Amino acid sequence: MLISFSGIFFHGPWHQVQFLHSSSIAYALPMCQLAQLATLKSQTHFYSIFKNPNNISKSLLIHRLDFSVTGRFSSTSFAVMATPEAVVKKDVYSVWALPPEDVRVRVKKLMEGLRSEFGGPQFEPHVTVVGAISLTADDALAKFRSACDGLKAYTATVERVATGTFFYQCVFLLLHPTREVVEASAHCTGHFGYKSSTPYMPHLSLLYADLTEEEKKKVQEKANILDESIGSLSFQISRLALYKTETEDKTLKSWEKVAECNLCPN
Repeated sequence: MLISFSGIFFHGPWHQVQFLHSSSIAYALPMCQLAQLATLKSQTHFYSIFKNPNNISKSLLIHRLDFSVTGRFSSTSFAVMATPEAVVKKDVYSVWALPPEDVRVRVKKLMEGLRSEFGGPQFEPHVTVVGAISLTADDALAKFRSACDGLKAYTATVERVATGTFFYQCVFLLLHPTREVVEASAHCTGHFGYKSSTPYMPHLSLLYADLTEEEKKKVQEKANILDESIGSLSFQISRLALYKTETEDKTLKSWEKVAECNLCPN
């Protein structure tokens, strides 16, 4: 199929678009949010669309558009209306503080013991430093590297096993909000431009699940039985990781580590 056009202010490679109400095919910029597709039988009708101010405001810098199609579509003319904003792919990212290997192994064993009885998806032990934020891949990585630069290792200490009010804060190790713990999060959230509606609550989750208050109480008790001294655990945080964390995916199968950095010695 051949397409000729004139007076068009589109730029960039063309992207094939199927019409909504016919078998015709149009070409438009890639990643445009198509607001309207119209099949027109004459150029009189064609131009009348663009003389309507309501439609002009929706066009993508088209002052005059004169599509004609040769070949088997030779009798069809059409217009593509689009919003001016290109759709940029973004994903949800989080920044995690990672415990040292010995603590990781210990906490994972506890997590496995809880999951065997109460269910829930598997995930790596971590302390969330920056909560879920939607970014492009390049922007997320650049912000992560910037946040890691100059940040020093710090100590985290468990206060107690606690319960929360939603899936991602079902049962967790609540950490003491010491100055260095809070400042590490503030440093990173500043680089990411992350704004939270609630004060930072440092914690290391043990179980993700939708449970009743009674069930959460049982998990809390079970955690203290499986590891009696977990409530007084103290460990050094010397690594941060950037994770892709689509919060709509409660299976966590789409979650993946993107990058990791070592913090400066304290």
